[in-house]
Amino acid sequence: MQLPIQSQSTLYAEPWEAGATPDDLAEIARAADRAGFHYLATCDHVAIPRRLAGAMGTTWYDPVATLAYLAALTTRTLLLSHVAVVGLRHPLLTAKQYATLDHLSGGRLVLGVGAGHVQEEFEVLGADFAHRGAVLDESVDALRAALGSEEFPEFHGRLFDFQDLGQRPRPAQERVPIWVGGSSPAAVRRAALRGDGWLPQGDPRDKLPHQIARIREVREKNGIERPFCVGAIAEPLYVGEARWDLGRRTLSGKPDALADSLREYAALGVHQIQLRFRSRGRAELIDQIAAFAADVAPHLT
Repeated sequence: MQLPIQSQSTLYAEPWEAGATPDDLAEIARAADRAGFHYLATCDHVAIPRRLAGAMGTTWYDPVATLAYLAALTTRTLLLSHVAVVGLRHPLLTAKQYATLDHLSGGRLVLGVGAGHVQEEFEVLGADFAHRGAVLDESVDALRAALGSEEFPEFHGRLFDFQDLGQRPRPAQERVPIWVGGSSPAAVRRAALRGDGWLPQGDPRDKLPHQIARIREVREKNGIERPFCVGAIAEPLYVGEARWDLGRRTLSGKPDALADSLREYAALGVHQIQLRFRSRGRAELIDQIAAFAADVAPHLT
């Protein structure tokens, strides 16, 4: 699940999140960890321009700081950046931050990366917005080297060039998974060629088969056989019958019916689904997490 509170876009944030505290975030993370959720995810924005603040809000927690905080509070769940806009930072800086996170968490990092979309954010940091796709491509290649096992990683590209510069601690994992986010043709191709997984950006169910087929086609054409994880963001969810308006897109009802609906993702070729539960407060959200784990999740595997 994408955690609440840490990002508060009007597209998905619940009203109660505006007044939530770090204690609320911590208890929700602990609940998801107890419930056996595969990962907890956080977003990445450095600064939101005034022209977008009405829709996006300005509450966007730093992903590395947030995931490190949650790593100390949890024991099993993986820690996903969904997504880190790595083009805003030099790959060695990104590698230092996330390698440390992986080391401290005992190898629980999944590095989700994306191109970004906020022009002013790039400009104020001196990053290249116009060519952000190409920057992301090379950043992923550089991060493969920088997050490997070598104390002195080496990479020679058009934009980034480094060697003889040591970084410790190294990641706990032999290979940190890199999942590529985005649903544009370029993002899908990038995921197929460079990623260990794909994180779509809100594709509805009927769009997924074409995207997944394209990923398979590109990988087969290029002889890529390593394991690959296809993700999807499910519709908003509520376990049971709510006594308040959930909105027209929310999946709700009895656990068996919810499981039947969510199993359709597997039939489409999806390996993991990201959930967002509707709720009116921390207690209701934690109840939803527990109800899903007890009554819906057992029917999905």
